[in-house]
Amino acid sequence: MSQQNNYTEDNIRSLDWKEHIRMRPGMYIGKLGDGSSADDGIYILLKEVLDNSIDEYVMGGGKTIEISIQGNKVTVRDYGRGIPLGKVVDVVSKMNTGGKYDTRAFKKSVGLNGVGTKAVNALSNFFRVESTRDGKSASAEFAQGDLTNKEEVEETTRRRGTKVTFVPDDTIFKNYKFRSEYVVKMLKNYVYLNPGLTIVFNGEKYYSENGLRDLLEDNNNQEDMLYPIIHLRGSDIEVAITHSKTQYSEEYHSFVNGQHTTQGGTHLAAFREAVVKTIREFYNKNFDASDVRKSIIAAVSIKVMEPVFESQTKTKLGSTEMGGNLPTVRTYINDFVKTQLDNYLHKNQEVADKLQRKILQAEKERKELSGIRKLARERAKKASLHNKKLRDCRVHFGDTQREGYLETTLFITEGDSASGSITKCRNVNTQAVFSLKGKPLNSYGLSKKIVYENEEFNLLQAALNIEDGLEDLRYNNIVIATDADVDGMHIRLLLITFFLQFFPELIKDGHLYILETPLFRVRNKKETVYCYSEEEKKNAIEKLKGKPEITRFKGLGEISPNEFTHFIGEDMRLDPVMLDKEMSIDQLLEFYMGKNTPDRQKFIIQNLKVELDLVQE
Repeated sequence: MSQQNNYTEDNIRSLDWKEHIRMRPGMYIGKLGDGSSADDGIYILLKEVLDNSIDEYVMGGGKTIEISIQGNKVTVRDYGRGIPLGKVVDVVSKMNTGGKYDTRAFKKSVGLNGVGTKAVNALSNFFRVESTRDGKSASAEFAQGDLTNKEEVEETTRRRGTKVTFVPDDTIFKNYKFRSEYVVKMLKNYVYLNPGLTIVFNGEKYYSENGLRDLLEDNNNQEDMLYPIIHLRGSDIEVAITHSKTQYSEEYHSFVNGQHTTQGGTHLAAFREAVVKTIREFYNKNFDASDVRKSIIAAVSIKVMEPVFESQTKTKLGSTEMGGNLPTVRTYINDFVKTQLDNYLHKNQEVADKLQRKILQAEKERKELSGIRKLARERAKKASLHNKKLRDCRVHFGDTQREGYLETTLFITEGDSASGSITKCRNVNTQAVFSLKGKPLNSYGLSKKIVYENEEFNLLQAALNIEDGLEDLRYNNIVIATDADVDGMHIRLLLITFFLQFFPELIKDGHLYILETPLFRVRNKKETVYCYSEEEKKNAIEKLKGKPEITRFKGLGEISPNEFTHFIGEDMRLDPVMLDKEMSIDQLLEFYMGKNTPDRQKFIIQNLKVELDLVQE
């Protein structure tokens, strides 16, 4: 009998809730990762638990949330109403169970699918939930979704609320660690969106009085703002707007019901459209939309009834309706911006004048560049057709309906041997390779014109699809993969300079990384250990005992495709490039790429001595 015909009832298998989550975690929390990226699964687990506590605050239950992360153990404690004691087990272990299905209790909740805490439970080695209300408490403990202990209702003097503790499963999240920078950024967004809420993280308090205005102020250097932040509030909407003096592209922070929609959606599209329309009408000029929005830095937050997102991780809003008796999302945002922004500009003539000069300058620069841009696009298209620089992948960032879009990665590497090795062993679905020819140009202090005139920069910009902003960014992760020697470090610095100079939002939004590759291979006949530092090499020698063979990798081209599989697969180590909030981008570029100063020499001596000693061995 053929295999095709051998298909009976015995082939049909039903998975219970936790088996399905553990078998297909990407459907519930996006990508897995090791914690080096802000959208890695361990942060989604934290967010899913936190969202419930935030909803309690929104509904008037408790003004403080306490969070502790010690190693891999996470604890979230709120002082809300507490889970009904008879349902403590059900709400974290039975699908389609939860209070958010009753829209009378949660009118504008972050999520209504009832999956969040179940996913955290199923994907944790240890999960404990404890609820306190009306002087009584109940708790339950689980391991990978299986109930291991249940404490019946008992009297207590503890304050009401819910406490959840979990440890992510290290068989699913390999070699993971929580980075406080990402956690803090998430928590700050929560307090910006909920003025009056206090979040305490490992003893540090986070609080905001001015909402989205605080967000823009905390994320941008004051000296770089063209005019004071325009801060507008309505019953279900809040926006904050300014323009940068130096930044070329658009930068947005968008939120729905407290959820950070990193990929925007219908509300962000409506906001961008409304800003252009309002400004055109205010000045009575049909400005080009790109000139109006050039250098804009803005945040928008709306609240809608039962929002529809395009994926479980809720990074892009799909809803077109506000809900209730309100108009569509587009109409609601347009009416609000038209009224409030127009009023502000009429009352603040100095801001209106600065904004008009900025738009006219953008128009002038665009026209000067128009011919160059057209030629550059044609060159990029021709180069792409001949596949000279880019080995593309099948899935792209933004394809929210296709599995793996959050894992889309572009490796930027130098030299044929290195790019060849990565190309041969990459995941062709989600990993692309862009090959540089020699060292990039030092773009410090140069104008945007150079991006179109320089072949490498023009083709890199085209590969990323970021000429007009990040809205159509083709890869979620941009990874600089260069040799761990002096030349490789120089190339890294030149590329980071390019992104800082022309596309700083790529770094601000956490898209840029450095690929860590091993410095040493230590092996005997039975085992091979790859080491990323002297300390790891010493530990490997002790582990393997005897006299193992030690190889020092001096370049990516020396690493065979078979070996490279380890370094860009499940065990890939990425070091995120982050901005120092204490320094403006201009200050950063001046420090690293300006004239050689005693301060920079001192920095190099103190911080790079060990690395240079290693690479020069």
